[in-house]
Amino acid sequence: MALINTKIKPFAATAFKQGKFIDVTEADIAGKWAVFFFYPADFTFVCPTELGDVADHYAELQKMGVEVFSVSTDTHFTHKAWHESSDTIVKIQYGMIGDPTGTITRNFDAMREDEGLADRATFIVDPDGIIQAMEITAEGIGRDASDLVRKIKAAQYVRNHPGEVCPAKWKEGEKTLAPSLELVGKI
Repeated sequence: MALINTKIKPFAATAFKQGKFIDVTEADIAGKWAVFFFYPADFTFVCPTELGDVADHYAELQKMGVEVFSVSTDTHFTHKAWHESSDTIVKIQYGMIGDPTGTITRNFDAMREDEGLADRATFIVDPDGIIQAMEITAEGIGRDASDLVRKIKAAQYVRNHPGEVCPAKWKEGEKTLAPSLELVGKI
């Protein structure tokens, strides 16, 4: 799981997005912030609550220059069917990548090999294609998109302000830290 500060691997996939099937590769996120939001399967229980929560934050993420892709080992056809049959999933505007071969899921080391399903995993990727943050939770623990937004804001801040870091619970506009010899033992 030593993926932090590593470049994402090349991939090619088909996604369902806004009523269409689109091709997606790593080149589509070059120069942009991106979130890869892995989940076990369509037509399940915790997954739609998480994907709907991300959908509720998608406009804000877009304003921050972040593209979002949900990824499961279902097909893009299944994503379309789920989108058309669920009151929660129908509000999704971001790309829903089908990964039936598990290639992308394995690239992010998020595959449950014995089940052929993705872990509940989130990756924040910077404009250089470098993984800056990741979160993996157990099957029954849903993620919180508002905290995802906070983490992206912190990653963007640190990228734009070399020499500064964001402390625990940091929110946009709050004080940051500038690590130095003088700061050692003062916190």
